[in-house]
Amino acid sequence: METIHDRYARLLVHYCLELKPGEKVQINSTYLAEPLLQALQREILEAGALPHFHAAFRDQDRLFLAHAQDHQLAYVPTAYKESMETFDAYLVIMAPFNTKEMQAVDPAKTRKMTSARSQSRKIYMERTGTRAMKRNLCLFPTEASAQEAGMSLTAYEQFVYGACLLTEPDPVQAWKNVRANQQKVVDLLNKRESIRYTGPDIDIRFSTKGRTWINSDGQTNMPSGEVYTSPVEETVNGHVRFSFPGIFMGREIEDIHLTVKDGEVVKWEAKRGKELLDELLSLPGARRFGEAAIGTNYHIQQLTRNMLFDEKMGGTIHMALGQSYFQTGGKNESDIHWDMLANMRNGGAIYADDEKIYENGEFIF
Repeated sequence: METIHDRYARLLVHYCLELKPGEKVQINSTYLAEPLLQALQREILEAGALPHFHAAFRDQDRLFLAHAQDHQLAYVPTAYKESMETFDAYLVIMAPFNTKEMQAVDPAKTRKMTSARSQSRKIYMERTGTRAMKRNLCLFPTEASAQEAGMSLTAYEQFVYGACLLTEPDPVQAWKNVRANQQKVVDLLNKRESIRYTGPDIDIRFSTKGRTWINSDGQTNMPSGEVYTSPVEETVNGHVRFSFPGIFMGREIEDIHLTVKDGEVVKWEAKRGKELLDELLSLPGARRFGEAAIGTNYHIQQLTRNMLFDEKMGGTIHMALGQSYFQTGGKNESDIHWDMLANMRNGGAIYADDEKIYENGEFIF
């Protein structure tokens, strides 16, 4: 009998990663994802590819940051470096033991570790941008994720698999249909040069001249359902309120207001978590935007406090501070890429070259 994990593995191997015989693929997850990892082992081997699995144990990252010395924080693990530089595919399956695990870690230690891995991360961004390395980020439902979303595990499993279109008769064809529908949006946006988001507490504009809008169709994220670009860095101007909580490494910042002038965040406020916001905006490149996007997955209609799902929510926009996507033509570099989400379903609008193309959470062309 085919299980949902068999369907998931087949979608990841053949649609998302398009694995070929002899290709090396790194798979990172935790032991909680064992049913999916088992299905992936079978599917990858049948495809003729070469799997490399890493399954983390409970508190692994927290314990490392709590006890690592400076020379250990500065060390880039050989397997990580090699996979970023030479592997053909990279799959990350989120399956957390505890979504709050990293809340009490020393941020200075996190910065040291992140900085040490910046060169490998840059190579990753460049290789995934050209699909020289095929990558996908997805999720296996766990009790911790379900609790974070305010659901029972059974309800959360139904939500996750529904958002990934795994309950459709043919999930691969369903995602190809998403690709075709979103291509109409991308084709229009790629003919325009000026974008403006408006709504309650939002009026922000930017240029996309020379940049490319990307059709996110489930190959790099599962689930997906968004179109995105990197704005011309110095052209972002206005103000924006992100009505959904901003979440960074399990820590929440509530009700974020940003004022932007000539591409740089010059003023910021938050109802809760401003100290973390101050800290993030002090990082190199973090006051400029690396992404502007529109969520199109209407199977996602509730906040789960997981940006993999939340940023795809139909009827929302999101913008990311920090690292740009090279494949869009973006040039900003940073150690972070931090997405923030705003609801557009109650009076929101999007203009492209001053033509309204989107209203109250729906495209209108």
